[in-house]
Amino acid sequence: MSTPFANGDLCLLLDAKGRRYLIDLAEGGEFQYHAGSLKHDDIIGAAPASLLRSNTDSRLVALRPRLSDYVLKMPRGAQLIYPKDLGPMIHWGDVAPGHTVVEAGTGSGALTLALLRAVGPEGRVVTVERRDDHRQHAAKIIARFHGGLPDNLTMLEGDVCDVFDSYPGVDRLMLDLPEPWTVVEAAAGLLSAGAVVCAYVPTVPQVQRLTDTLRRCGWFIGPETFEGLHREWKVEGRSVRPETQMVGHTGFLTVATHASAQLHIEEDG
Repeated sequence: MSTPFANGDLCLLLDAKGRRYLIDLAEGGEFQYHAGSLKHDDIIGAAPASLLRSNTDSRLVALRPRLSDYVLKMPRGAQLIYPKDLGPMIHWGDVAPGHTVVEAGTGSGALTLALLRAVGPEGRVVTVERRDDHRQHAAKIIARFHGGLPDNLTMLEGDVCDVFDSYPGVDRLMLDLPEPWTVVEAAAGLLSAGAVVCAYVPTVPQVQRLTDTLRRCGWFIGPETFEGLHREWKVEGRSVRPETQMVGHTGFLTVATHASAQLHIEEDG
C-alpha cells in the first residue's frame, strides 16, 4: 500500500487535460492555478493517485513524481540532460547496483539523480563540478527530491582529474564536459579493467575529437556513438498521429570500455 502524502513531500498534480504541476507540500499552504486553488492540507494524508477537487470543482490527481517528471519540472541551473538521454546513459553505460560511479560535471543534477537510483544504496556516486554555483544548485535539487543528500553521494568542486587517486576501482565514468577527451587521457591508466566510460556532448566536432582520443590512447575498446530522438504520439479514439513537435537532437552519447592492457593502435597508411 502506498504511503500517504506527508508535510514536506513532493507532489505532482495532474489536471483534466494532463497538465502537470510540481509542488512541495506544506501545512497551511495552497496551490493556485488557472482553474482555482487546492489546499495542501487536502493532499496531506491522502494516498498517491487520489482524485481531488479544487475550490471550483476542477479535477486534480495527486501523484508522487517520477524521476522523469521531476527532471522536467525542477528549477534549471546548468544545461539539463533530458530523460530521453538519461535512460540510454544508464543503460549503455551499464550502471548497476553496487557500482562506484564518478561523474563530471554535476551540472543541473539530473544525471546525478539517475545514477543514484541506478547504483542503489550499496553503490556510490562521486560527482565533480568546476563551478561552485552549479554544485550548490545541484545539491539543492538533489536534496529536494530525496529529502536530504543521500549518504552514498559525494559532491566535490574542482577538476575530476584530481579525484581519481582518491577513488580507486571506479566502475563507471560519466562525462558531461565541453572537453571530455582531456579527462579520458588522465583516467586511462587509473580506471579498472572493464570500466565503462560514457560521455555526453552536443556537437559533431566534440564527438570526433573524443573518439580519436579514445582510440589513439590505446586503453579503450570499441567506442560507439549514437543519439536518441523522442517523439510522442497523440491517441484519441481512432485518431492516432504523431505530435507536431518533438524533442530532436540534444546530444550525442559516446561509450567505450576500458581494456586490461594498453592496445597497440596502428596508424592509417
